[in-house]
Amino acid sequence: MSGPALRLEHVSVVRDGSALLDDISWQVDAGERWALLGPNGSGKTTLLKVAGSALWPTSGVVDILGERLGRLDMRELRKRIAMVSASVTRTLRPELAALDVVLTGRHAALETWWHEYTDADRTEAEALLTSAGFGGDGFAERPFGLLSEGERQQVLLARALMGRPELLLMDEPAAGLDLGARERLLGRLAALAGDPAVPPLVLVTHHVEEIPPGITHAALMRDARLVAAGPVAEVLTGPAVSDAFGLSVVVERRHGRWSAQATPGQP
Repeated sequence: MSGPALRLEHVSVVRDGSALLDDISWQVDAGERWALLGPNGSGKTTLLKVAGSALWPTSGVVDILGERLGRLDMRELRKRIAMVSASVTRTLRPELAALDVVLTGRHAALETWWHEYTDADRTEAEALLTSAGFGGDGFAERPFGLLSEGERQQVLLARALMGRPELLLMDEPAAGLDLGARERLLGRLAALAGDPAVPPLVLVTHHVEEIPPGITHAALMRDARLVAAGPVAEVLTGPAVSDAFGLSVVVERRHGRWSAQATPGQP
């Protein structure tokens, strides 16, 4: 593919007279790793749905992986995009073994019986679980519904990679995780961000603390608009984050990790 992985020009999404996205122009180039932040209701998930070809804009132009939205079969385009989100969790049968969940990612399916899988496919799925730290103790055979929240997120990420996507989208993958699960997931994401073989990725989060090392770019949203976008160190500043969240905060970076807290003295 030549050109950007994702390009939006003056994109708006309007529902019942309200703008969910308002005149968004944004581009993700090959090799870039983006974090997309903003308060609740700012439009982050809606933007991710447009980026994943799951939602049509009311106006504007969307190019995904060199294809213009509206000019090709969206089912074929979606096979080239991987999404990690709570909505994917809800579509998978809880009784599926962890390894089978990963295998379904090869064809973006929900059940393994929909397709045939080779020994090489199973070896690759096992390797992805091992890379995530879940290669032993019969983990591969454990039902997906009995896994912890952190384990499910790791399995979903392995499933996404199983499809060999050209664009990787993640909607709040660390939401609801305890400290240990969050740190294990962020360690995995940092490894992926540093791997040149991994496609461009976009990570949606509410918290700068959930941004892994290796993220190259950041975008901030407020009230359905993109208010800042660019290299991560230029965007994640105290003034810019304060403006996006409507609260004066101090943003710091230490050992490749970000943190933010309210300015001392604020109510």
